[in-house]
Amino acid sequence: MPMVPASATAAPLPGAAAPLPEHCGIRDLPDSALAQVAGFFQLLAEPSRLRVLNQLREQPRCVGELARACGSSAANISRHLAQLQRHGLVDREGRGTSVYYRIADPSVYALCDLVCGQLARHHARMSDAQAPFLKP
Repeated sequence: MPMVPASATAAPLPGAAAPLPEHCGIRDLPDSALAQVAGFFQLLAEPSRLRVLNQLREQPRCVGELARACGSSAANISRHLAQLQRHGLVDREGRGTSVYYRIADPSVYALCDLVCGQLARHHARMSDAQAPFLKP
């Protein structure tokens, strides 16, 4: 009988992202799934939505708080939140007469941090390559 790692049978922690299936990787995806992946990256390609995600990193916030923090209108923030919610990145919770939004899948931050690290490395390489051509 094959041994099953304890992590494969353990219940996920509350609020933790569900474990990914073993076959989950871009290498094996059909074109229809690649289109979904591209749509996800398009969702993150809007700077206003990234600002919203950054604001939600620490704590849940209502639309008005997010609008002030992001320097945008409440209507605009609401549209971005609706898109983020449709794609499963944020959840909403009613508290009295207010609605608060929170991150539904914190793994989005790992993705964003990975991209930021890649950009930093790219800019460092470009700076090093351009250094000999810059006047002191």
